Amino acid sequence: MAMDEALLQWHSQGDIPPVLRFYGWKPAGISVGYFQKVNGKIDVDGAKKHGIELVRRQTGGRAVLHDQELTYSVLVSEEHPAMPASVKEAYLKISRGLLEGFKELEIDADFSIPEGKQQAANSAVCFEEPSWYELIVEGKKAAGSAQTRKKGVILQHGSIPLEVDEEKLFDLFLYPSERVKERARRSFGDKAIAINQISKKNVSFDAAKYAFKKGFERGLDIELQPFELNEEQLAEVLKLENKYKSHEWTYSR
Repeated sequence: MAMDEALLQWHSQGDIPPVLRFYGWKPAGISVGYFQKVNGKIDVDGAKKHGIELVRRQTGGRAVLHDQELTYSVLVSEEHPAMPASVKEAYLKISRGLLEGFKELEIDADFSIPEGKQQAANSAVCFEEPSWYELIVEGKKAAGSAQTRKKGVILQHGSIPLEVDEEKLFDLFLYPSERVKERARRSFGDKAIAINQISKKNVSFDAAKYAFKKGFERGLDIELQPFELNEEQLAEVLKLENKYKSHEWTYSR
């Protein structure tokens, strides 16, 4: 999360070009949406039992368990000629890279169009329902994304699960009763899907990263170049980490 904020700041200042970043999580973590409440929604004791820490991200939406997945971040100026002005259309533009990434893995994905669907508004879990232009496979959500705009920069990041541990996932959220929790867990399989549930061959983290790199290049018609932080930039990110590790930031809602 600190890296995303630093990249946003540098791009806003014109110090770096647009960035696509891939990363993973070790140990697993939960990111809660910028406006989301933790108390009454997240089972903090359950998270501790699994060795999972919480972090509040800059973007909105509901909580995401980041475990066996590929996570991506895109940072690009709102003024970039290829970026639409509306949030919804910018989602579509960026998500074309995700669509092509699934194609690279020989997975038949499509964009979700949730108009007319009833959203699971009371759920704290991100993968309960797809939003506009998120990726679905066989009618199930296969990637979740969130977007914010700050300092003239679009930050869109998201989760592409390779595997989903449903038992662990449902230990992390609070429900009115065990019966409600079990019912939600049973219905989850009809709403969400992971890459290795549908791929013809096992997809590793590195294989997914390569596929989605190719997908973003094709989907956004760009050529990506490697970028490494210098010592000064890395020090700035490490300093920002203190903000995201603080109790005040994480439990501020």
